[in-house]
Amino acid sequence: MDEKIKTRIILFYIGGILNGMFGLYIVFEGPSFLQPDQVQMMSIVFLVFTIINFYMAAFLKKKLQAHIAGAQKAKSDDRSPAS
Repeated sequence: MDEKIKTRIILFYIGGILNGMFGLYIVFEGPSFLQPDQVQMMSIVFLVFTIINFYMAAFLKKKLQAHIAGAQKAKSDDRSPAS
């Protein structure tokens, strides 16, 4: 389970980087071949998806760390001698 989540976190980061690069490309190069309202809308969409990707990666990372901490706590509780 941990490897699947780690892979998903990495994919969210890669997706966020790509969306950010596409958004910045549209911002800088878009006005030469697109109308201004299209440039604005496309760049907003790409940059919003960048934010969503980085948010999801951080959310999954936090969830994974909580899962690992819970598993370690359960393991340490199992090792402790009963009174």
